[in-house]
Amino acid sequence: MKALAAAVALALTPAAALAGPRVASLDQCADQYVLALAPPETIAGVSPRADDPDSRLRAAARGAPRLRPTLEAVLMAEPQVVVRYWGGDPRLMARLARQGVQVVQIEDAADFDGVRANVRRVAAALDRTAAGEALVADLDARLAAARQAPGRGPALYLTAGGFTAGAGTLIDAILNAAGYDNAAGPGFAPVSVERIALTPPARFVLGFFELVRSDWRGPGRHPVVQRAANRVPATWLRGELLACPAWFAGEAVTRLSQARP
Repeated sequence: MKALAAAVALALTPAAALAGPRVASLDQCADQYVLALAPPETIAGVSPRADDPDSRLRAAARGAPRLRPTLEAVLMAEPQVVVRYWGGDPRLMARLARQGVQVVQIEDAADFDGVRANVRRVAAALDRTAAGEALVADLDARLAAARQAPGRGPALYLTAGGFTAGAGTLIDAILNAAGYDNAAGPGFAPVSVERIALTPPARFVLGFFELVRSDWRGPGRHPVVQRAANRVPATWLRGELLACPAWFAGEAVTRLSQARP
């Protein structure tokens, strides 16, 4: 009888409840985690930027409800779990806590251990541990494959806005994993056109340049920089691989490790 009662209860349980908690994401980075890990029927909403050109899983966002990260909109969506990287203000976070909504924070990651921790934290909150481990396994496989490639020497990462990233950043971890020595100093810093003109790097790694409306007049688009990038090897990385501390940073490693010398 107990087994029969359990079976009846299971049959009457809504499918969304079986699939996992009702979840919402408050910004574009959180969107990637939710779209990758949560069953579609459990998604209460993703951010308005979920299908932007630099959203890695923009195709998966089609048909998902859009949710502005405001107090009224989020409460009306009635999520049980909210995932965020930077979205939502302190008033919203405090109210969600009072309502008993679990808020999962995606942390900045300066290395792949930080990425793994992010994936596992979100996956656990969504009851999707196995799916999270599959993403971690894909990342680890890419890192292992890249370690077989020979060292590639120095490279300078540069965005269209004229910024680079050195030690203590995920970009540095990506470059190192792909076999490059990072030519930048520590942290994030601007790179002057004059520096590139006088001492051009041996190789460029160019990020976010495909987003023509982003920093379209930035130092990284200066003709001097473009000429320098045409004279030395350059690898282009799409912003969708770099805009979020997530498992698809491994795809950036793969692309760099397989680039022509």
